[in-house]
Amino acid sequence: MRTRLAVLLVSLLSRTVSAQGPPDFWKHWGDGQAELSGYRLKQPRYGAVRDGTAVLIFVTEDFSDSLRVKADPGKHPKTDVYPVMKLNEVRDFQTGIYHYDVMTSVFARVAAGWPIAKVSFSSQEWCGLVYHHLTPRGGRVPGIFHSYFDGEADGSDDLSMPADGVFEDVLPILLRGWQGELLKPGQKKSVPFLPSLLSSRLGHKPLAWGRAEIARAAAVETVTTPAGRFRATTWTVAQEGGPTTTLQFEADPPYRLVRRTSTSGEEAVLLGSTRLAYWKLNAPGGEKHLRALGLSTARVVQ
Repeated sequence: MRTRLAVLLVSLLSRTVSAQGPPDFWKHWGDGQAELSGYRLKQPRYGAVRDGTAVLIFVTEDFSDSLRVKADPGKHPKTDVYPVMKLNEVRDFQTGIYHYDVMTSVFARVAAGWPIAKVSFSSQEWCGLVYHHLTPRGGRVPGIFHSYFDGEADGSDDLSMPADGVFEDVLPILLRGWQGELLKPGQKKSVPFLPSLLSSRLGHKPLAWGRAEIARAAAVETVTTPAGRFRATTWTVAQEGGPTTTLQFEADPPYRLVRRTSTSGEEAVLLGSTRLAYWKLNAPGGEKHLRALGLSTARVVQ
């Protein structure tokens, strides 16, 4: 009975939001589960490249446009709610004696071009806390940040929103191909580009638009990772005056990110991936599911 009900709900969801995403998208993402992928991480910090782990969590959910938070059922008028793809990217790495826990949350509307609804960032480490969020509205990108660093304690942003502007933080969603191809094989284009909140906050740089050239490789490559061998589509993002990042995604559905590298020394390599309703696995023993992500259960006691 529960199985039949779940199938019915997915079917209804697919029909009601088909105008906001291709049918294949909702066939995959309308199942009430999240995609979780674990990565071996190399993170530059304080003049050295640190070893760590990263987890990318993709899940669809309803979002309140007025409050810019997840919309609980029945609490908002239908005109205020739309579906988003949420990406939580969690990075853990050690800097000498102390540990960094860093997280970026991206909320992109399920529509052509993945319009950004919100991006938030936080960093917790032994020296203090940092937080920054952006909530694009009406052609502007307002934001708020707080930090323990002198000169960055409390501040705000009010940036323009170029019509073809690209947020670095949305690239793992934008380049996957679930809403059509950004570029054809072999094509490239220059776009207004907003660096990630991680690079802005950890680099102590004011957030500002620059430019980047986004290019798609002409041919599919084979990429080997601890999670296996993949046919991969390769993208490069070259920031003017900044690093060049290479992102490689599965060439076939579900188009997972299998490797990301940067001239800055950053690297993320896929260790394992699964689909789970992870929010139901918070009881003792739930940590065993980390093995499917290629991560040791020992990381939960760091």
